[in-house]
Amino acid sequence: MKPYIGVLALQGGVSEHVDMLKAVGCDTVEVRRPEDLNGIAGLVMPGGESTALIKLLVRWNLVAPIRTLAGTGIPIWGTCAGSILLSSEISEREHRVDQPSLELAPVRADRNSFGRQVASFQEDLIIKGLEEPFPGVFIRAPLLFPLSNSSEILSSVSEGVVFVKCGNIWLSSFHPELTDDTRVHAMFIRDAVIGS
Repeated sequence: MKPYIGVLALQGGVSEHVDMLKAVGCDTVEVRRPEDLNGIAGLVMPGGESTALIKLLVRWNLVAPIRTLAGTGIPIWGTCAGSILLSSEISEREHRVDQPSLELAPVRADRNSFGRQVASFQEDLIIKGLEEPFPGVFIRAPLLFPLSNSSEILSSVSEGVVFVKCGNIWLSSFHPELTDDTRVHAMFIRDAVIGS
């Protein structure tokens, strides 16, 4: 039976994540309402605009159900803005920002750490668990500052951490869905299958 993975479909790179998940052999559901979370083995929260996304999560009554899902051990992965939404603290230029989040990972996400959209770039990443470098695409990306020794750092660049796993919560600053490389999605699926 194929893993059944939800993709938060309120904003951002939804179709790109769906395509990558299908490429690694998953069935998917686009999550817009609490009932869409039923029966999933994992949830991907795409990039977008973090302040808009949290408002949409509140409007569609998804905050409590996603927190409940996380509490059951289901893997949840946020990419770029999705990683900001999962972090316990949010800052910009290392100054705290009063922005609500799901507070599911003991991480401080520093928004726009690499600059604005015009400063977007790609860098080969050494990722724990992958033998060859991964093409990391960074667009208005945050840096991730783990606040707990239990966090597992999966990848860093010279500026700091860009991929971290906190139990069943995954945070990546970069956009693996904007590449042709399915290996990071496959890593997440393995975690979802093992946890189910």
